Amino acid sequence: RYNGGNMSQTPQGNFVRGLNLFDATMVVMGTMIGSGIFLVSADMARLINSPGWLLAAWALTAVLTVFAALSYGELASMMPQAGGVYIFLRDAYSPLWGFLYGWTLFAVIQTGTIAAVAVAFARFLSILAPGISEANYIVPPVHITEGYAISLSTAQLMGVFIIMLLTWTNSRGLEYGRIVQNIFTTAKVGALAALILAGLFLSGHAGSAVNFSDFLRIGEFDASLGVAAGSVFGLIVEIGVAQSGSLFSADAWHDVTFMAGEVRDPRRNVPKALAIGCAAVVG
Repeated sequence: RYNGGNMSQTPQGNFVRGLNLFDATMVVMGTMIGSGIFLVSADMARLINSPGWLLAAWALTAVLTVFAALSYGELASMMPQAGGVYIFLRDAYSPLWGFLYGWTLFAVIQTGTIAAVAVAFARFLSILAPGISEANYIVPPVHITEGYAISLSTAQLMGVFIIMLLTWTNSRGLEYGRIVQNIFTTAKVGALAALILAGLFLSGHAGSAVNFSDFLRIGEFDASLGVAAGSVFGLIVEIGVAQSGSLFSADAWHDVTFMAGEVRDPRRNVPKALAIGCAAVVG
């Protein structure tokens, strides 16, 4: 609550402060490394058409992400309560904006993100299990309008199942959820690091040199952008448009602020987790 220039801290009820700095950092890194980081680079590469400027687009995302994380870290140290952005908006502007954000997060933002990640999981799993497919229907499409239909495929069913499984996992308590989070995040970080190392050291065939030819070339005209990418202005537009993909894949780092009420010494550990986690992932 804001009272005469002083932020008074609301008691956190029965929240157990059982997350240390490592746990909080794993939350930051685990939420950042999702399906997007494996998917958006292809679209960005097709748009920018230059290896050097593609890396520049990711570097710009890294700078924006770290700056934003440091800003959130400052807010989290001032208001180390469970609720994250809801608390920031409520205390900085008014309870109305916190209320609107909270319900939007619940009904659209976080719900849509969870659904998207679940669908991506099912798509990747279909490579190992062909029976799980968006074309393998349990309930065939039922058309409501000409362009919209309701259906249930094995991929959708798998997405629903994985959401229910992870929801149950979190309902088991903080300690159980912390262990699962740390194991899966360590696996994701290790897999991503292995891919990077393989790309750097195991791609010695002759064709790999093409990836670094004309390192800072400027692409050709792109009618969809309405500008000539061969110009400096066109390059700026391309990098700006590409940020929709890279910023999407780097998002969710602020989720750790939602659980500030469960972090030990949140004034110190939440900002450090944001800084360390974001720097590690963008690095």
